[in-house]
Amino acid sequence: MKNNLKVERAIHNLTQEELAQKVSVSRQTIHAIETNKYVPSTILSLKIAHIFNKPLEEIFTLEETD
Repeated sequence: MKNNLKVERAIHNLTQEELAQKVSVSRQTIHAIETNKYVPSTILSLKIAHIFNKPLEEIFTLEETD
């Protein structure tokens, strides 16, 4: 799964730590999502989409191999 989390954070001027606090996870979790080392749960994905006020599909997209 691809994501544009880093871009969204930059647009909203949020650090990894600030986003992590808003969605109740560690900064390391945000880093792992951004580097495609961790696929977030549905709940976490929805929380992130809500923070950026965007549909889930605008932040996370499936790849053909998923």
